[in-house]
Order: sequence, then C-alpha cells, then structure tokens
Amino acid sequence: MIITAPRLHRRALLGGLVAAPAVLQFGRAQANGVPASGAYVFPLGVASGDPAPDGFVIWTRLAVDPVAPDGLGGMGGAVPVQWDIAADESFRNIVASGRIAAEPAAAHSVHVEVEGLIPGRPYWYRFSAMGQQSPVGRARTTPAPDAAVDALRIAVASCSNWESGYFSAYGHMADEAPDLTLFLGDYIYEYSRGPERAAEVVRPYGLEEATTLAGYRNRYALHRTDADLQRLHAAAPCLAVWDDHEIQDDYSGVWSKTPGVTPTDFLRRRAAGYQAFYEAMPIRRTRLDARLQMPIHRRVRYGQLAEFFMLDGRQYRSKQACSDGPNGGKGQIVTDAACPDRLDPSRTFLGFEQERWLYDGLANAGARWNILGQDLVMAGLRFGDGGPNTRFWTDTWDGYPVARDRLTQALATLKPRNPVVLSGDYHSFWTNDVKLDSSDPSSATVATEFVGTSITSGGPSYDGLMSAMPNNPQIRFFDSRKRGYMAIDITPGRMTTRYQAISDVRDPRAALSTLNTWVVEDGRPGAQLV
Repeated sequence: MIITAPRLHRRALLGGLVAAPAVLQFGRAQANGVPASGAYVFPLGVASGDPAPDGFVIWTRLAVDPVAPDGLGGMGGAVPVQWDIAADESFRNIVASGRIAAEPAAAHSVHVEVEGLIPGRPYWYRFSAMGQQSPVGRARTTPAPDAAVDALRIAVASCSNWESGYFSAYGHMADEAPDLTLFLGDYIYEYSRGPERAAEVVRPYGLEEATTLAGYRNRYALHRTDADLQRLHAAAPCLAVWDDHEIQDDYSGVWSKTPGVTPTDFLRRRAAGYQAFYEAMPIRRTRLDARLQMPIHRRVRYGQLAEFFMLDGRQYRSKQACSDGPNGGKGQIVTDAACPDRLDPSRTFLGFEQERWLYDGLANAGARWNILGQDLVMAGLRFGDGGPNTRFWTDTWDGYPVARDRLTQALATLKPRNPVVLSGDYHSFWTNDVKLDSSDPSSATVATEFVGTSITSGGPSYDGLMSAMPNNPQIRFFDSRKRGYMAIDITPGRMTTRYQAISDVRDPRAALSTLNTWVVEDGRPGAQLV
C-alpha cells in the first residue's frame, strides 16, 4: 500500500508553571551541558495517546539520571530530537518525520501532535537524539466518526503505588493487545511510607514526599523506568486522567487536606503536580492558565461504536463536605445530621463548567456505547439502612449526592445510548447499577458502572465492606482482595468486562487469572454475570 505523506501539525508542548515559555526553534537547539556521549537518553521509554482519526500524540522524555534531585534527569540544555512515523514495524515506509527541541523547561519531555494520517489503522513511531534511538512504539488512529466498527478492546488501570509491589499487571495488560488503554488516576503516589510501615514496602521510593515540581517529576520518572509499564505504553495509545495522589491524598479543588494550608499556598503545589503530569503523559497541548487551572477533560470518538468522555473529578470540585473540623480536608464517614454540607445543592463534583460540557456532549452523543472514564466510584455506598444514622464516605460521589443526581437526571433525560461508567480509586472490583435516585436503590437504573481494582495499592477491608452490602443492592459485585485491571471488549451488540487479577504484587512475574466476567447487552442497562 502506498501512503502519501500526511499534513502534519507539530508542536513542542512546553509549559511553565504560569505561562508557557516560547518554543525554542530547532535550529537554535543546543546540546550544551548534556551528558557525555554514550549515556543512554531514552531510559523512560515512549508512549502515545489522545488518538484521533487522523493522528495522535507521541511522547518521550530524555534523561540519563531519571531521579536527579533537580528533576531534570541529569540533562542540561535543549537537545534536538528526531521523530519518525511509519506504516510498518520495520520502518521501511516512513510516512511522517520531523525534528523538535527537548527543553529543560519541560524536563526534556517531547510531545508531538501528528495529523493527516489514515483513520483506523496502526502506525509505529520512534525518536532519536544524541546519536541514539528510542524503543519503537505502536500507536493507532481512531476510525472515522461515521465508520462502522466491529470491535474495540480497551484495558483499564488505576492506582499504581511503587512501594506496594511490582507492576506485573501492566505487563499482562500489554499482552491483552488493547486498542486503547485508560488510566483513571493515581498513576503515581505523592507520599512514601515511613519507618513504621516499612514492612509494607516491596520496593522503596527512596524519595521524599513530592510537593515541588522536581519531586513530582521524579515520581513519574521512577515509575517510567518500570519495564512492564514501558511495554504497556509502547503497545497502544492511552487516555489518562488524574485522581488525588498525583497531587495530594483527598484534596478537593483548590483546598488541601491539611488544616491551615491556604488555597494560595496549595495552588502552588497543585500547579507543580499538574505541570509534571503534563510533562509525563502523552496528552494534547494544555497548559496552566492564569488561575493555575489545566483542563484535561475531553471526548474521544471511536467510529460509530463508542465515545469516551474522560472526566476530571478533582480540579474543579467544591471543598470537601464538613472540612472545617479537626480532620481538615480529608474524606470522612459522616451522617447527614452531622454534615449538612453533603446535601448542599450549590456544591459540585465536576465543576459547573465541566458539567455543562458533559451534558452538551451527552445530548449530542451518537455512538452505540457512551463511556464515562473517571476517577471515583459513582454508584452510592451507604453504611446503614437509609435512616438518620446512615453514614457516607465524603471523598467520592457520595460526598456530592446532589451533583450526582444532576448527572443521573441528565442520563435519564438525554438518553445517550448505553451509558457505562468506568471508575478507579477504591482498590477493588465493583459491578454497579447507577440509579436515577442515589438515595433509593429501587429507582431506575440509568447506567452500568465497572470499577477496576488497583495495580498494586492495598484494598479496603473486604469483610467490612461486605457487611454493608445488604443495604446496597445496587452493588452487584465487590471484591477488594485482588490487584489487577479490567479488560473490556466492545462490539455493537455487547460490552464484555473481565476482571483480571494477578497472583501476588510481590512477584515481578505474577500469574494472571480472570476473577469473573460481566456482560452488558446493547439497549439493556445493568450487567449480567457470565
């Protein structure tokens, strides 16, 4: 097949903490201060993401000392980088190429947005710099929006704590040969366990808690040295959103969980974490604006078969309910009598602007399956029988029930076809019916929710949560004892979700098994165990 050279749109996606610095022209790029010749500059691998019908983003980051204290990976000045896109794995048919500067302002990360490719087919890509060549990655364009698509396979991950174990689950995800990978938050963890928890540590971070740009950069860099994670990123494009540990556990909007920390002070930390996320992920051009906000919510269409609404459940949310007490901004288990904030209709989980964006998208959704990829469990979980002593966990959608009801009402009113919610965070597998009225488990089911367990992070008490299940019939399945991921096959007639569990996070070559399999049929909300 002869493929003509596409029209390209190449950008160096380089952003500072407040304003993006000018992009350095390639002809001015200098290798001053770079490491001595021979030091390998691609130890963090390659990645692709945010696919479209005519292209995708390709990513790498140059480093020779990935966790150097200054966060710059042992590099010096700007370095020229060559990139190539090929229609075949052997690179006999290179269809696009270019050059870009990897700059210290972006920790020598490189994001290239490529346009003009053929829809619905694989491509291979690579980088070269300083006389060396990167590993080869495989990307894929999405089908044209009106294209009939027979099948789509996705793999879904969340919650990968380096100290908790090995990332063997990522290797098994790569073996699934997905068309697309979803990362639903907690790609890194900002903290390290102290000496009192040393027995829990499988492989230590060896880094202090991340609160600065250098600290967050080094967390991502350490994760990217993992061979299984590198293999997954090289196997397929990804869509990624964050949760809380990319910044700080349980933060909400501009509010830290730590009592006494002002929004002004916390925003500096949050901006550093957002900048590092951008530098480390193959996402399209985004930057911190004057309010230190960085939009990451987006829609990705996969032909007539599926559309993904990737949501940001942290950046724009209202302050945690009842956070003025001694617990500060941490999530809490509360009753409504003790925490009237929980039912305040002025509070929002997604932010009102993102809510409107989502509802507009759902109103115009034309795909067979409409998938909401987001960070936190959406279906209600109540500890009690619904009476006045019933308790709720405030860090999830349960802390924002009126905002959740706005979304479920929108699903019922707008009627997008086959809405399915994919979630993470809870370090456990769940199959849920999302109800029209979250306070009434007998109300209509408006969506199906699949929650994936963690890659490594330990789960909540199995017995403790199972004791709550009799009061939560909308939760069809729960298991917090396994680590792993979700593998999902989508066809026009059904969505099949496998809960894939690894044998032991302490084993870098852990075995894989299927815990169980669930099917959602086209036109029938609710999953069935098969």
